Amino acid sequence: MSWSMWLGLLAICCLGAVSPGPSLAMVVRHTLGGGRAQGIACAWAHSIGIGTYALITLLGLAAVLKHSPMLFKVIAIAGALYLAWLGIKALRSTGGMQQKLAAGKRSSVLEAARDGLAISMLNPKIMLFFMALFSQFVLAAQHSAGKGLIVITPIVVDGLWYTFIAFMLSQPKILDKLRHNATVIDKLTGGVLLLLALRVVVSL
Repeated sequence: MSWSMWLGLLAICCLGAVSPGPSLAMVVRHTLGGGRAQGIACAWAHSIGIGTYALITLLGLAAVLKHSPMLFKVIAIAGALYLAWLGIKALRSTGGMQQKLAAGKRSSVLEAARDGLAISMLNPKIMLFFMALFSQFVLAAQHSAGKGLIVITPIVVDGLWYTFIAFMLSQPKILDKLRHNATVIDKLTGGVLLLLALRVVVSL
């Protein structure tokens, strides 16, 4: 893979990472509900999911999914149902951050990692992103080093971006303000997740 090709890959990964969406909302929730460690755990678990899709694209499995509409729909619907469940839970604050904080409980690192991984692995939008944009880089990567970059670059970019978000939001003054508005953040997160789930179903 040439230097210019890798810069193009890096640019696409950066644009994908900084786009606001349910991934950002999940990192914010766990930083709010646990602290910096939980936010960072959510960030890097999310990046592992991103890297998994990059690997799937590299191995050609994305092409298989593309030519198996029924399999893709099953995966997409399962993802939409999970996102909807998370959204409803956040809206009702049943086990949400506001209720946990009021009870003196915080989300664990394991919970944060679980949700971070799930929000990336069960988001069909990410699957489509890799299928649509990464094929050109897969074709350009003839050697193992280039193929390794295709997988490592999105993992590092995504993990570093959301780690930065978690680090900034976990500053004491900012974190206190976020926790004061925990109910509002729960509702916003729930709305974003439900809209994404609806969009997935409508687009099938």
